[in-house]
Amino acid sequence: MPLSEGILMGLGNPLLDISTTCDPAFLEKYGLKANDAILAEDKHVKMYDELVENFEVEYIAGGATQNSIRVAQWLLGVPHSTTIFGCAGKDKFGKILREKAEEAGVKVNYMLDDEKPTGTCAVLLTDHNRSLCAYLAAANCYKKDHLDIAENWAYAEKAKVFYVAGFHLTVAPDAILTLAKHALEKNKTFCMNLSAPFLCQFFKEPMMDCMPYVDILFGNETEAAIFSKEQNLGTEDCKEIAMKMAELPKENKERPRTVVITQGCDPVIVVKDGKLKEYSIIKLSAEEIVDTNGAGDAFVGGFLAQFVQDKDIDECVRCGIYASNYIIKQSGVTLKDKPNFQ
Repeated sequence: MPLSEGILMGLGNPLLDISTTCDPAFLEKYGLKANDAILAEDKHVKMYDELVENFEVEYIAGGATQNSIRVAQWLLGVPHSTTIFGCAGKDKFGKILREKAEEAGVKVNYMLDDEKPTGTCAVLLTDHNRSLCAYLAAANCYKKDHLDIAENWAYAEKAKVFYVAGFHLTVAPDAILTLAKHALEKNKTFCMNLSAPFLCQFFKEPMMDCMPYVDILFGNETEAAIFSKEQNLGTEDCKEIAMKMAELPKENKERPRTVVITQGCDPVIVVKDGKLKEYSIIKLSAEEIVDTNGAGDAFVGGFLAQFVQDKDIDECVRCGIYASNYIIKQSGVTLKDKPNFQ
């Protein structure tokens, strides 16, 4: 497919990452651990303003889907090749979030919530540790009605590939299904990510409602193991799980499901057209690794950047590995250089 405006559309939970270096005392003040990722409680809400007032912070347009979309946009290079949908607040953080995503070349189409503040994620760096505290707020408030507005739906009509991280199953599963059914009807590609073990456990009903429409399913080895257990696939072997995931019922019988499972330092497992293949990753030295958070999001962005250009699966995976290796060398999902993927 030729590279056109809005060819790749993402729906997710946009968060403004507020990143800074701090000392252990600051973590202690808010009851945070050095290498942890949690959802904010009431006691954390004031922390975000304190960070901005008292620390030198860096703002990054974050959230799993938006990370993947930004990485894909970075690699594609043609402005507005990608579009992001989600919910933000009508506040200063919402304005910064939009600016940061647009700086990356992404076409932003946020629903704006009148009451809730923009979702934020504190990224607190202490030595080589990274503590994440996400305050979902408005990101949790997306409504399908926003998609139904004619000028917004025009973006869905334009898109050829849709990507949704599993986290959005907790927000607007009806919006996900609307895109999934549109993809089926128009023979477009619908992609979803398992995203987290808890989604495979506690949101398995909306996940399995979407599964018949999923053309490309992403996940990692931990998520795959929990998925297998919850869906009674009867195996703990990652390769067998990938094969069984590919064989789950699918609406578009003309296009078998592709399953892509990343395994950290171990090979990427891909099942396509019923055949399994493994791809070795490029291992980095301990000195090169800055931050492994976001590597999975980057892999998806790299993969999809090639997929929308009709590249074969080998090239899609190769670019996914390139993008994840680039991001592992940065703090957070930051894209500071021009890509040199050959």
